[in-house]
Amino acid sequence: MATILDGKAHADRMLEAVRLGVEARKAGGLRAPGLAVVLVGDDPASQVYVRNKSAACAKVGITSLEHRLPAETPQAELDALIDRLNADPEVDGILVQLPLPKGLDSKRALHRISPTKDVDGFHPVNQGLLLEGLPGLRPCTPSACMSLLAHHGVDLKGLRAVVLGRSEIVGKPMALMLLEQHATVTIAHSRTRDLPAVCREADLLVAAVGRPGLVEGSWIKPGAVVVDVGINRIEDEALGARIFAAEPKKLETLRAKGAVLCGDVRFGEAMQVASAVTPVPGGVGPLTIAGLLTNTLQAANG
Repeated sequence: MATILDGKAHADRMLEAVRLGVEARKAGGLRAPGLAVVLVGDDPASQVYVRNKSAACAKVGITSLEHRLPAETPQAELDALIDRLNADPEVDGILVQLPLPKGLDSKRALHRISPTKDVDGFHPVNQGLLLEGLPGLRPCTPSACMSLLAHHGVDLKGLRAVVLGRSEIVGKPMALMLLEQHATVTIAHSRTRDLPAVCREADLLVAAVGRPGLVEGSWIKPGAVVVDVGINRIEDEALGARIFAAEPKKLETLRAKGAVLCGDVRFGEAMQVASAVTPVPGGVGPLTIAGLLTNTLQAANG
């Protein structure tokens, strides 16, 4: 059986490093870093995520500044709020919680954030710095995944890595970070020919497509390391029966509770083939907030 890469335990290590960094700032006479979170509308998942971020901020001593706007907020009002936060010296990081309600342009909002306060790492300036291998604020999820791999001693030099997914949030920046560490990288996606065969070439497989249980055990090279970035809510019992064939307890939970979380990889099958796998939940999910607060401290320290 594969080793489980415990994302929660590593997130705790990252948060402790942030806490110590905040304490060092305060000991030097500086204020605690300030993170402004903008939540527009009442999306339930976004509200949970924002609460988790606020709790994590409190744990490490970062000042959390929440700005809640109604779903019908016009774009100009959102733009004006971002402008005020850009100019506020007490704010080191700005996060606009996605998705935004219909009618609001998320790209316009994200691009309006000052690159020096862009703790999500989504601004074109920060994406460009990553492309050139220069210091900057990097997307939270892939940078935290890289930290997890480093902690577990995964030597990326010369490794054949396949990144399944090409989003600007995870897939593309993850590929660039792996290249930076001298891995040989393939980006695969929905139009890749013979996708299972491409995945089977990977010494390191990163799945980030948002399709529950897409990656079967037969897609995984024996001994590969698997990082599952996907997090999906499953309610369909027939789908669950296919995905959880090697995880009977998960299937029992689905039948008992009517819903269960799973990743893009069939975890039970992967555990029988891979050398190491991140679980869902408890894998990459906790790392994202840890990466966000790491970026907030970095932004405060300049």
